[in-house]
Amino acid sequence: MIGTVVAAYGKRFQVELIDKKRISCVTRGKKTDLACGDVVTIKFTDKHEGVVESTLPRKTLLYRSNAFKSKMLAANVTQIIIVLATQPSFYEALLNRCLIAAEAANITALIVLNKCDLADNDDAKQKLKLYTDLGYRVLSLSAKEDISTLRPYLQNEASILVGQSGMGKSTIINALLPNEDVRTREVSHVLDSGKHTTTAAHLYHLDEHSQLIDSPGLQEFGLHHLSTDELEHAFIEFRPYLGKCRFNNCKHLQEPDCAITSAVDHHKIAPERLAIYKMLRLEIQQQSSL
Repeated sequence: MIGTVVAAYGKRFQVELIDKKRISCVTRGKKTDLACGDVVTIKFTDKHEGVVESTLPRKTLLYRSNAFKSKMLAANVTQIIIVLATQPSFYEALLNRCLIAAEAANITALIVLNKCDLADNDDAKQKLKLYTDLGYRVLSLSAKEDISTLRPYLQNEASILVGQSGMGKSTIINALLPNEDVRTREVSHVLDSGKHTTTAAHLYHLDEHSQLIDSPGLQEFGLHHLSTDELEHAFIEFRPYLGKCRFNNCKHLQEPDCAITSAVDHHKIAPERLAIYKMLRLEIQQQSSL
């Protein structure tokens, strides 16, 4: 039987068959490298339980990693929706990591700034101007008031919502699929961070051709799985300058006649993006030596 993983609970997975019947499944042995969106073959062990026999080839895979372990977020998605909010304040470093992971996995990115009904949102909008200038799509909305502007972006896509806790991912799901009744919680203003509400990834059907995966809130997004070549290519504004440095093995850190550094000096690349690149490159190098 062939089905799709629609929920991942650690070592147990919910698989939806073609007839929409859902089966609780485990994997053989210690193998747990499955993600929401994976297409798998299963063998029944009971009327409502089964074991995953194999995973069909993936079109895409989005995951994060550090030096010690990796965490798969979703398979076969075509779009990553990075949910930010005006309150609590979002981590720009996490936004960049999500964008880099999307570029490396060849997945289209959409940045959503939620809670725009709240006052004092000018600072958040100004931060995102850099990404609009880079060519990324940025959508401002208030999921509690009107979700209609997001719907066209979801049509005929397999999307995943990612972001810090408290950004409003569950509110977005509730607005799109009111019958699902996804649990939400109030943001802790004292801690300036959201409380985790989603503890497992879930896939929802928006219509026959559109799916949406809700993922647990992220506080970090390791990129240890990327090579340094993949990292530099994931910065889309670097691409016209790659291969034009004085040295073929230029790291774009402090080498002379670096095309990337020159582009920053001539205001073609934002200095904060080069700073993020340097930080991530050193992080990957340090983890590789562990």
